[in-house]
Amino acid sequence: MAMPLRRPATLPQAPADADRAAGRPAETGAGSTATEISLRRRYLVLGICCSSLFLVGLDNTILNVALPALQRDLHASVSGLQWTIDAYVIVLASLLMLSGSMGDRFGRRRVFRTGLVLFSAGSLLCSVAPSLRWLIGFRALQAVGGSMLNPVAVSIITNTFTEPRERARAIGVWGAIIGLSLAAGPVLGGLLVDQASWRAIFWINVPVGLAAFVLTRLYVPESRAARARRFDPVGQLLIALSFGALIYALIEAPSAGWVSAQTLGTLAAVAVGLAAFAGWSGRRADPVLDMRFFRSPPFSGATLIAVSAFVALGGFLFLNTLYLQDVRGFSALHAGLFTLPMAAVTAVAAPVSGRLVGAYGPRPSLLISGPCMAASGVLLTVLAPDTGTALLFVAYALFGLGFGMVNAPITTTAVAGLPNAQAGVAAAVASTSRQLGQALGVAVIGSIAASKGLGGTHVDPTDPAGWWIIAGCGAVVAVLGLVTTGPWALARARRAAARMAAAPAPVAPTPAASQ
Repeated sequence: MAMPLRRPATLPQAPADADRAAGRPAETGAGSTATEISLRRRYLVLGICCSSLFLVGLDNTILNVALPALQRDLHASVSGLQWTIDAYVIVLASLLMLSGSMGDRFGRRRVFRTGLVLFSAGSLLCSVAPSLRWLIGFRALQAVGGSMLNPVAVSIITNTFTEPRERARAIGVWGAIIGLSLAAGPVLGGLLVDQASWRAIFWINVPVGLAAFVLTRLYVPESRAARARRFDPVGQLLIALSFGALIYALIEAPSAGWVSAQTLGTLAAVAVGLAAFAGWSGRRADPVLDMRFFRSPPFSGATLIAVSAFVALGGFLFLNTLYLQDVRGFSALHAGLFTLPMAAVTAVAAPVSGRLVGAYGPRPSLLISGPCMAASGVLLTVLAPDTGTALLFVAYALFGLGFGMVNAPITTTAVAGLPNAQAGVAAAVASTSRQLGQALGVAVIGSIAASKGLGGTHVDPTDPAGWWIIAGCGAVVAVLGLVTTGPWALARARRAAARMAAAPAPVAPTPAASQ
């Protein structure tokens, strides 16, 4: 049954006093309630947080257009190109949940400022990297800083904007910035590569990061969770090793063989690691990832939608960059300008999606997003060296519309129905899903395309297999958007939120009690 377009009770909002009902204050520290901060300052805080997001999102995509130049300069292989992107993304994905917990415990502003310093320092080092191995290592350092920005910034926003409708608008802006930053990367990267070099794409992060550091010190209030989650080093290590092993298996599969002992053994180790993580988390009082979050169908749906959408994005940008520069012979700037239809449509669609989510809930945005990304993938399955510009621009515009519409509902759904004290972890799950999806997109789609080109030593971006995967991801977004935002899913989410709010805070056993 189609849902009427009226402002629904979309997703269950956790009561503002859920923590007080459990016998503890909701938040501590300056700025824990909106009444303590003027409206102007609240939106200044939002702007500062969004500037950090723009940098992190930009670095997810700006490097793609520089890949051919980087390959020539540093003599990189196909797998080396994949690692320059995925080293950043996988470290980011592995540490986001830990960083969210650190912000809740040590202070969100403090962790946020630390992240800005590390991210800026990593960017500066990337710009002077003497070899591919050093670049990959500096990208990992950059990602450590980046992991301290996104989830902590979302937590700052959700604890600055405490009125539900105002918070929805703020998160809508946040989701829009994600789309804008990711879409702007290829255009800005192409300009910098052509006018300077691929190293210039890292220079811009330094002054912006330093400015954000100063503004954070001046205007962002400190806040902490009243009950911060305990650190879970075992769970964190299992997540990092599992994610890293999965991406390693997929990237190295074309050269090692898809059914080789190396590939199958690594995938088996991933399965063991994930099973061990699930078992460990079930026995832990404060696991790095609380599996109870996934009892809510909208939250689970948002996680899977994020993975699917960003698999499509990672694969799309990787293949399209190599197609425009290696197959069509375009310069980096020309290739970046060719993606302007995608960037322009994303720039328009992202804020529209934020408003749409605030007014009608996540379903309309998702039902626009999925079919558009699917249609774009289908159009590009016929890609050839002489494909017409009109078809390319239509495909790019469709992908931009689909991607622009998807971010706001992901973010809004992820934090809905959960206590404010868990906002950092909830936001980190959504961000982790995005990063993992993008890493998988580059690894899976890039490796499949490489398998079809010169024995795995060359990517064939015109092979339709990768584009069909992108189309399938769009279809998954549409189906999940329909299923996980309906009356059944919303009722289940309300029950899950009520159980979490009513449950007493878990207490880890003391060493004496465990003996």
